[in-house]
Amino acid sequence: MILPQNFEQKIGFTQLREMLDGLCLSALGRQFVAKMSFQTKHDQLEKLLLQTDEFRQLLNGGAEFPSSHYHDVNPHLVRASLPGSYLEVAAFYAVKMSLRTIREALLFFTRAEEDLYPTLRLLGIGVQVDRNLLANLDKMVDDEGLVRDDASPLLRQIRQELIARQGQLRKQIAGILRHAKSEGWVPEGSEPTIRGGRLVLPVIAEHKRRVKGLIHDESATGQTVYIEPEAVFELNNDIKDLDNAYHRELVRILIQLTAQLRPHIPDLRKAYQYLGLLDFIRAKAQLARQLEATLPVLHPRPMLRWQQVRHPLLYLTFLGHAKDDPREVVPLDIELTPEQRILLISGPNAGGKSVSMKTVGLVQYMLQCGLLIPAGETSEAGMFDDIFLDIGDEQSLENDLSTYSSHLFSMKQFVTLANKRSLVLIDEFGTGTEPSLGGAIAEAVLEQLNRARSFGVITTHYTNLKNYAERTPGIVNGAMRYDPDQLQPLYRLEIGKPGSSFAIEIARKIGLPKQIVERATQLVGKDKIRYDRLLEGLEKEKTELEQRTAEAAKAERRLKKAAQEYQDLKKYLDDTTLEVLRDAKAKAKLILKDTNQQIEATIQEIRLAQAEKERTKDARQKLDTFVREKLQIEPPKPRATREMADPNTLKNGDKVALLGQEGHGEIMSVKGKTAEVSFGGMKTIVKVSQLEKLTRSEIREREKQAARKAPAQHATLDITGRMAGFNTTLDLRGERAEDALNRIMAYVDDAVMLGVPEIKILHGRGNGVLRQIARDYLHRTRAVASIADEHADRGGDGVTIAVLK
Repeated sequence: MILPQNFEQKIGFTQLREMLDGLCLSALGRQFVAKMSFQTKHDQLEKLLLQTDEFRQLLNGGAEFPSSHYHDVNPHLVRASLPGSYLEVAAFYAVKMSLRTIREALLFFTRAEEDLYPTLRLLGIGVQVDRNLLANLDKMVDDEGLVRDDASPLLRQIRQELIARQGQLRKQIAGILRHAKSEGWVPEGSEPTIRGGRLVLPVIAEHKRRVKGLIHDESATGQTVYIEPEAVFELNNDIKDLDNAYHRELVRILIQLTAQLRPHIPDLRKAYQYLGLLDFIRAKAQLARQLEATLPVLHPRPMLRWQQVRHPLLYLTFLGHAKDDPREVVPLDIELTPEQRILLISGPNAGGKSVSMKTVGLVQYMLQCGLLIPAGETSEAGMFDDIFLDIGDEQSLENDLSTYSSHLFSMKQFVTLANKRSLVLIDEFGTGTEPSLGGAIAEAVLEQLNRARSFGVITTHYTNLKNYAERTPGIVNGAMRYDPDQLQPLYRLEIGKPGSSFAIEIARKIGLPKQIVERATQLVGKDKIRYDRLLEGLEKEKTELEQRTAEAAKAERRLKKAAQEYQDLKKYLDDTTLEVLRDAKAKAKLILKDTNQQIEATIQEIRLAQAEKERTKDARQKLDTFVREKLQIEPPKPRATREMADPNTLKNGDKVALLGQEGHGEIMSVKGKTAEVSFGGMKTIVKVSQLEKLTRSEIREREKQAARKAPAQHATLDITGRMAGFNTTLDLRGERAEDALNRIMAYVDDAVMLGVPEIKILHGRGNGVLRQIARDYLHRTRAVASIADEHADRGGDGVTIAVLK
């Protein structure tokens, strides 16, 4: 049971229903939207939710599912069921194209992998589209909605004769028009036109007797008459006869095709029921994508355990005005269990109490209408048989009810009807009458609802209700968080303690006269003030603790990041060292081989020369030259002895080098005995004792040496250059599948090696092959943490974003 009768309008579900209606492609789907209702059977609801979730996955995956020609042809089927009737060409075109859509949908689920879309696949059981019927429709109507020339031999013959006669007519009428123009009988720029199905000429009224023929019509001013020239009477008659013959043959074909369609009408009704259901499910999936909604774990018993749940209408509103309004919907964590059934939310006005209560009611109603909900993926949800809502001013002039009387009437219904499978939602519980009496009645009603073991979310300002919730099992206090210093709402719900209304503090902030505020403080009493100040103090402590926790978490993240950078740099240095040693050994082996050959050749030459001095001297000279050129032996340069850098003299921007190394870097920051240094764009933490400070002349000298050695080092891993030239977006559009996969593999390897945090792969939509290849490989790659679509404004599912570990 849902109360009141205008529940959907008061909770905001009417707007969601209208959005679904607009997302449907046809009247078939909109009929299902209108019939969508609150479900209380677990199996039925689970099936509806799985259908929507599977279609959401289908859309997110970029599958090519048919999305056009969702025509409602039920009125045409009603007409076709009458013996002797026939459908028009436009109706057959709608039937043909929609049947093709149904057939493509059935084939899509048939060809999909067996473990994909199991619930959607079941919808097509028993749905049939007769191939012969579809072929006959296609033979008669083309894909533009026009009758085919070869629909029948007679139709083709008539069409050919008609075209020939029309050509003769245009030729003759053109000659008559040229003569009339030369004589000035027709208006300037006139062309032949159609009147009464016959081709006529526009003639100036004063010259109408000069053109022999039949007057068919005249202009509104009477200055122009439309004359069928006598010379084309017979041709016009022939064309009219051919038109009639064409129409008779077309009607004969339509009657015959309608007769072929008539036996299939029962199957067609079922097929179009299937098409409408697909349209409806597709609209629900589209709405789920807009809301970033998910499928919670569904339990048959009443309960709520929602993480990061958002009010759907607020979310869409802020999403649509993101540029103008930077605010975001603050998600809520809400839990209602058999041990904690009723949540009593307190806090200041405009703090979000009513929005939180409405969020519970709207999201739960969405869920039990078969819609996915905007909550975290780990959320769990249960089912209720009833949802009772009391919100706003329901003053009735007809029944002579005041606002408070209306609230009491709702309370009467709630305590009478509520049970352990009911969800009760009450806004501003107990207000509308004298506070002490209103609070007492509200406490009695709350006691009765708790005794009935009902579930509920209730908002209030009454202290007696907060105290009652604190000492009563089954009821829990909740508070909307508030910044006590800035006196601004934080819109965050905290379960476990009541909230202060901050009435005195807010009155003081907005500038109410001091004497009025002080008098109000005296009137309210010391106990009440002490209670509110206690809550205010707790709020301040909570805020400070959260800030410290956030700072600690931020520091921990920085530490982890620095440690990871250190590990990455160490790994890179280890890998580079091994690679350099491997290359050096290989080159040394080749040089040693060449050297041995040269030595053996020299020894052989000396032996053959029998120790002649000149020949021996030349051979030794050749050997010396070979060794000097091949081994590139240079005398060692004297190196000045340098002292290690002093941490007290180092500052940001100083140029330094590692002791014993040739490269140089720049100081980013100094912390104690360590410094953060950028070597070629890569930051690392180094002990100051391992650094030496460089002068400008030394920096220039090192850069010259690096330039001279650059050609010889081109084969080594230039990490700085590759990082500077690395593009975080890979464009695969137009690539073949095999080439695209090779490029993706090399690109991801480079990104992982360079420590790039996020990459984008631009593959476009197309037929989805490149997207599927890219995502399959990324899913298999351990270095990839997560995969997602780009924002809709920047390419949507045509771009894949991968976050690397």
